[in-house]
Amino acid sequence: MNDAIKIHGIEMHYRGCDALRGIDLSVAPGTVMAILGENGAGKTTLIRIMTGFQKPSKGTCSILGLDPTVADQVLELRKRIGYVSDSPALYDWMTIGEIGWFASSFYPEGFKDRYQEFIARYDLPAGRKIKQLSKGQRSKVALSLALAHDPELLILDEPTSGLDPIVRREFLESMISVAATGRTVFLSSHQISEIERVADTIAILHKGKVQLVGPLADLKESIALVTVSLSDPLIALADLPEPSRILAEITEGRQKQLIVQGDGDEAAAYWREATGVLGAQSRSASLEELFVACTRGDSIYKRVTEPSNPSTLEAGKS
Repeated sequence: MNDAIKIHGIEMHYRGCDALRGIDLSVAPGTVMAILGENGAGKTTLIRIMTGFQKPSKGTCSILGLDPTVADQVLELRKRIGYVSDSPALYDWMTIGEIGWFASSFYPEGFKDRYQEFIARYDLPAGRKIKQLSKGQRSKVALSLALAHDPELLILDEPTSGLDPIVRREFLESMISVAATGRTVFLSSHQISEIERVADTIAILHKGKVQLVGPLADLKESIALVTVSLSDPLIALADLPEPSRILAEITEGRQKQLIVQGDGDEAAAYWREATGVLGAQSRSASLEELFVACTRGDSIYKRVTEPSNPSTLEAGKS
């Protein structure tokens, strides 16, 4: 089965800025893929390349088997994807019903009926003007428009940005419903809690580079947080023997927090025997801790989990 998304070696350079630095990603059909990163990490730039609004400086990108950098292919691509940005561009003078009627002229028969179903599901009054809507309601209109032509791939760029907690929860519940239909979803966010609720697979993007990528369940099972207490903060820890590896570390005074791939208890036991170590404890690492380690850690390694071989690991300092 061909990948729904295949990105290889994508780079984006501006004058004095490397927005993307060698992005490699593969997303299988039916996957909910989430890109997690701070503001400015490169998430929106990547999505603009995927949707054909921007050409990369280097690398290749295939979306549903089409090249978004080729004019005739990007037109075909946009018929097959749905896209929601963090600030949807909608015609404020139209009503909710009118904007659906207007958009239906660009798509095959069935769009209007599906659009009506979605706005009813999201409790959106068809007669209300867009300019009268809250940010959350505008997001739901944009999602209804994006889904009404039954796209193969849904791309969401920070879709809950600026929403209050209740509306964000409602929007995420609608995302879970979308994911349950088997569509491929590509979601960018800096909200860790929403990523955990909807994503099958995650990638952590930091300063334009993928630091960590893999199925979320596998990452949680195979990575541990080990806290090591030292008698002297200048003590350097001995390298771990295989199969455990240090993926990232954060030093806080006389404590080191280490994200370890492999058996965390084994790693902690190994370090307890080291000179200058007062104690070492291991527990499962949360997604938030993985994110902090990848964006704040003293040393960061790239962890790649392939669906066909969950133990595959590529290590290399970024």
